[in-house]
Amino acid sequence: MDNDKRKLTEKELKRKNDFEKFNSEMQQKGYKMKKIIINTQQAKPLCLLIMLPFMALAFWIYYKVNGFDLDCLSWEFLVVLLMLILCLSILHELIHGITWSIFAKNHFHSIDFGFIWSSFSPYCTCSEPLEKWQYLLGTAMPTLVLGGGAAVVSVMTNQLLLFILAEFMIISGGGDFLIILKSMLYRTDKQESVYCDHPYECGFVVFEK
Repeated sequence: MDNDKRKLTEKELKRKNDFEKFNSEMQQKGYKMKKIIINTQQAKPLCLLIMLPFMALAFWIYYKVNGFDLDCLSWEFLVVLLMLILCLSILHELIHGITWSIFAKNHFHSIDFGFIWSSFSPYCTCSEPLEKWQYLLGTAMPTLVLGGGAAVVSVMTNQLLLFILAEFMIISGGGDFLIILKSMLYRTDKQESVYCDHPYECGFVVFEK
């Protein structure tokens, strides 16, 4: 989310100030800062493109194993689906936080949750620098568990509701996987680097020297 398109919340302003102090400390240690920011509106088609192969693979496997019995579709099915999507969207962010907190020195004290009302989306951020693989694992984990894991279980149990939820959670991870892709494409000749969540934008910051 672009800073000039919305007013930062009190929590975001605090994270911004804390990050500026941390940035100053890192520069004194000889680190240079590189921001990798994603414009969420412009990136939506790319996020869909990234996740489409995973969704198609899950669809093909479920169809080949179970087929599609649509007799269960009803208004009650739709209501339950929407309620579960809301719950899983929150759980998605919680999994981010749990994974990052395992690696963070201050554990859950370094994790912050919030809600951006302008885009009606929950978020999770880690204020502590992590190694690249730790940051990326925490970024990918919700989609791996709630998307890939749920898709596997849905195929094994022939549960259409669970399969639809899995597909939704896969596409919901598009922004996370775009971050992973950008981090993999980022090249540097520096010997040391740490990764941080951006304090209020969609993206991350690399400190390297």
